[in-house]
Amino acid sequence: MKLSTKRRTLIINGVLVVLLLGGIAAAWASVGDDTSGDGAAPLTTRVTRGTVLASVSASGSVESARTRALGFAVSGTVEAVLVETGDRVKKGQVLARIDDTAARESLEAARASLDAAEEADTSTASGYSQYINARNAYRSAKRALAGTVIKAPFAGVVTAVNGAVGGSSGASGGSSQGGQAQSQNGSTGSAGSAGSGGSSGSAGSGGFIEIADPARLRIVGNFTEADVGRIKVGQAATVSFDALAGVTASGKVTVVDPQPQTSNNVVQYAVTISLTDVPSTVRLGQTATARVTVGEAADVLTVASAAVTTAGGRTTVTVLENGRQVVKRVEVGIKGDTTTEIKSGLREGDQVVRPRTSTTGGGGGIQFPGGGGGFGRGFGGGGGNR
Repeated sequence: MKLSTKRRTLIINGVLVVLLLGGIAAAWASVGDDTSGDGAAPLTTRVTRGTVLASVSASGSVESARTRALGFAVSGTVEAVLVETGDRVKKGQVLARIDDTAARESLEAARASLDAAEEADTSTASGYSQYINARNAYRSAKRALAGTVIKAPFAGVVTAVNGAVGGSSGASGGSSQGGQAQSQNGSTGSAGSAGSGGSSGSAGSGGFIEIADPARLRIVGNFTEADVGRIKVGQAATVSFDALAGVTASGKVTVVDPQPQTSNNVVQYAVTISLTDVPSTVRLGQTATARVTVGEAADVLTVASAAVTTAGGRTTVTVLENGRQVVKRVEVGIKGDTTTEIKSGLREGDQVVRPRTSTTGGGGGIQFPGGGGGFGRGFGGGGGNR
C-alpha cells in the first residue's frame, strides 16, 4: 500500500528531528566541561625550554657614520681634480688642487717680513709687536698655501665631486674644522682632521669634494614612542637589506635621540644603530630594516605566544590533560616575537592547546555539516528544515 504524500512528509520530518536531536546531544557532549568546542582533536604545542627574544623594528637606509665635505681654504682657479665619484682613497691622498702661484708669492713676502722683524730690535714694545705681526702673517700665508690642496682626512670613498678643472674653488676662506661633526639626528661620528689645508663642513654642507668612510656604517631608524621606551644604548640589533635576500649584518644601538619627530600626528624617535661585520655586498644608501633585541631570557620554559590569553589582568593557557582541556593560570615573563616565557603554572612537556581558526557560521553557534545555522542557547541560523 502506497503511503500518502502527507504521511510520507511526516515520517521524513520525524527522522530529521531524531537526527537533529542526536546531533545536538553529540554537540553538547563535545562541549562539556574543558573539552573542544567543535569535537575535532585540538591543536597542541608542547612547553619546551629555550630562549625567548623580544624585538622592535624600524626601516632606514645605510649611511656612513663618518662623512666630510671638503673644500679649499682659499679662492682660486681649479688646476686639477684627481678623483671621481666612487673612487676609494687613502688617508692623506691629494684629491684636488688650485693654482697656488699667488699663495706662494704671498708666503715669500711674509717670510721676508718675518726675517726683517727678527733682525730688528724686539726688546721694545713696538719692535716686539712688529715681530708678532710678521710671524702671524707668515703663519697665515703658510696655511693659505697648504689650503690650495685638498687631501683625504681618512681612508674612504668619494661620494661627490662638485667642481671641475678651470672652475672656481668656491672657497670662503674658512679654516680647517676638526673635532666631532654632528648630524641632524643627534648622533656623532668622528670627523678627524681636514688634512693639510683642507677646510671642511658638516656632512651635508656640500663641499668641493665629499667623502665617506665605508668601514663605519650605520642605520638611523624612526621608532614609535611605544617601542623607543624599550630601547637602550648598547642593545644588540640585526639588520636585513631589502635588495639583498638572506644577507644580514649585526649592530648595536649607539644613540637614542631624546627629541621626537612628529609627522601626521605620529610621534617617532630616531635611533642610531652602528653596524658590525658588514657583508661586502652592502652599499651606502641601501634600504634596510633594523630589528633591535629589547628583551631576552635564556634557558626558560617557553610556549607559543598565540596560546597565551590575557584578560582582566589574568593570564591563562589551556592545557590538554587526559584528553580534556583544562584552563590554567600562569605567570609570564618576557613576551617574545613568537614565544612567551612561562615563570610558573606549567611544566616542561605540558601540551598546550593552540587557538583554532573559527569555523562557525553567521549565527555564532556550533556548525553542523551541511547546515547553514547553529545554536547558542537555542536554535539559530536560517539553514535548517522548517
